[in-house]
Amino acid sequence: MRWLTGWCTGAPRPGAPAHQPPGAVAPIAARPLWSGPDPLWAVGDWRPEEIRLVTLRPGAPAVVTTGPTGPDPVEAGPAVLRLAVLGHCGATDAELAAGLAAARGGAVRHLTAWPGGYTVVLRSGTRSTVLLTDLAGARPVFHTPWGGGTAYATAALPLADLIGAPLDTGHLAARLACPEAPEALGTGTPYLGVQRVPPGHALGLRDGRPYLSGYDEPGAGGARGRGEAAAVRELTRALLESVRFRVRSSPAGPPGRARLGVDLSYGPASATVALLAAAVPLAAGVPRQPGPPPAESGPAAPPGPDAGRPTVVRTGAVKGSWARAAGRPRTAPEPVAAITSGDTAAPAAPDVPRLRHIVLATGPDTLPYADLRADPTAGRLTDEPGPELVAAAWAGARFEAGGTEHLTGHGARHVLDGHPARLADLVRAGRARELLSPVAALAGADRAAAGVLAGALRTPLTVLRAAHRLARSRYADALDDTAVKLTLRRSPDGGGTAGTRSADDLAWVVPGPAARWLSDEALSAVALRLRLAAREPAPGEHPGAYRARHALHRHARGFRTLVHATEQPGQRLHAPFLDNQVVRAARLLPDDVRLQPGARHALLRSVLAGTGRTDLPPDWGRGPRPDRAAPARAGLRLAADGLAELFDAPLLAEAGLIDLPAVRAALTRAADQAAPLPPATLAGLADLVATELWLRRIRARRHGACWTGLPRPTHPALTPTRFP
Repeated sequence: MRWLTGWCTGAPRPGAPAHQPPGAVAPIAARPLWSGPDPLWAVGDWRPEEIRLVTLRPGAPAVVTTGPTGPDPVEAGPAVLRLAVLGHCGATDAELAAGLAAARGGAVRHLTAWPGGYTVVLRSGTRSTVLLTDLAGARPVFHTPWGGGTAYATAALPLADLIGAPLDTGHLAARLACPEAPEALGTGTPYLGVQRVPPGHALGLRDGRPYLSGYDEPGAGGARGRGEAAAVRELTRALLESVRFRVRSSPAGPPGRARLGVDLSYGPASATVALLAAAVPLAAGVPRQPGPPPAESGPAAPPGPDAGRPTVVRTGAVKGSWARAAGRPRTAPEPVAAITSGDTAAPAAPDVPRLRHIVLATGPDTLPYADLRADPTAGRLTDEPGPELVAAAWAGARFEAGGTEHLTGHGARHVLDGHPARLADLVRAGRARELLSPVAALAGADRAAAGVLAGALRTPLTVLRAAHRLARSRYADALDDTAVKLTLRRSPDGGGTAGTRSADDLAWVVPGPAARWLSDEALSAVALRLRLAAREPAPGEHPGAYRARHALHRHARGFRTLVHATEQPGQRLHAPFLDNQVVRAARLLPDDVRLQPGARHALLRSVLAGTGRTDLPPDWGRGPRPDRAAPARAGLRLAADGLAELFDAPLLAEAGLIDLPAVRAALTRAADQAAPLPPATLAGLADLVATELWLRRIRARRHGACWTGLPRPTHPALTPTRFP
């Protein structure tokens, strides 16, 4: 796990707890980026090209360095500006320098508009620090009071280690009951006292005090008057830039591992990324050295051709085009490892010789819950719990066969698709006629699955009634209604027809699939959070856009957990659809375009057509979705003994979070292949099992593993039940 951390000291606040002086504490195996009383460290296996620092002093040009640097010989002054960009950022040195100069006036949004996935830290003078989160939530920032100031990091676990924070059982209950509801989750984390910065926000630290401000309003990017064609062009440009930058900057990997890999296990989104990546030529591979000297660009002028980075002569005729030098010999393009499973039909075009297909055979060791057949505490400890932990074996096998830079299609469904709640947005906007096409598609699906009566009459009435009800409902009343449903255990089970499931999603807040197995005390605590949130001002967004945005945030949290659990040493997993510029471009898509049947496939086809790929078959991307329920039930059956041992004396029950007899009965029923099972049951059980696994691993770890100089705490890993 890679993370960066630092703190901003200030005058001691009255009533603040006494902590170890900051000078005596430092992260273990860290690279110092900034020194002084307010330091910044990079911890973990950061590559040199993933650390870029910019310094701007009065009367001097900006200096851009790449890689770890030594202590700055010139002390930071009140007029010195510093910028740290960690991760994969597609900005040139000149763009970084210009971005830092533009940030002198307080603007920070432009620092998040470059291609790639990265974290930005901006320091003005000696007492002001600003950290920027991404829009999706895949690169969060956390903070906590410490040492008379505020400590921050891009991972919550190190901060909990720093202050000796116990686990927050109230937050765990909220994650299980309402995983997509910010009204229940708030800005908390599983660690008491550690706070999360919401996506699209900046954490400002001045004299040790934290301030949150939004740098990107949710509705700011939605210039709805631009139309579908302009939105698709912007989406094509943003996605192509994100993929192209990662391909062109991919370094040479270790022997036996492909330099670039793509994942074809997630349908047309991953196939789109694969086709875009296969069309971009790789730069000349330069093996990474363990400790190269930092590359300094000096003033803001762009680096020359001998700056240590392979150059490509560009034509300039088309933005982003490239052309090879005339005298350079033509060589065969380096192949791209395309990973897929034996039971998944890859939707890529058949005539892509550069894609070297690797078909992985599925077996008992790659089924969900495979880790439970061994020691459950032997797996990797992630920053937060998530259902991705139960499927880590299969994901790890795919990524192990992938490339050093491995591109996936994660996030496409949440970025491009129309959430069912967006139907209410059309009603609010007075465009109810545009509901006809999506409702007719739902009716057709239900007519084929449940008969003519359900499809032709019941589904349209149910969906239209739910859309109008959500469009008219007040935010506070909707939260109160959800609180009542939680206390009465009336949560949707995901069963019924497609129209019924869509109608269940037409609400401001929807209980999660694991809510039915929580204890009465836990449900009452979450219901109280919702009732308290109902007293706050209503969001400025329409309910559909609001629900879609927070569904994206939840998926991005899951992708981050997947990266922590399965990324191979030296490997980098990428999700271009979660980049800021792709998320912003997708916001331009009109709601009626998103809600059309097959909208995601049509948008991805348009993106590929805009990049020159026009030879796709007519039915590209429209194959049946792979069955996820059968492998999950097979994994539950094979791991029945491990699950019985795991829930013999679970920590979730010790904390008072679950109804243990009901959970055991659900696990037994799910392992029985002949027993009927609602679709939401498997998702809820995955949440519960993953949270229990995470708690076991948290309890088994040694406190202070992230820091040196910390005193040993006296509290246990899991405190007695305490619901706020």
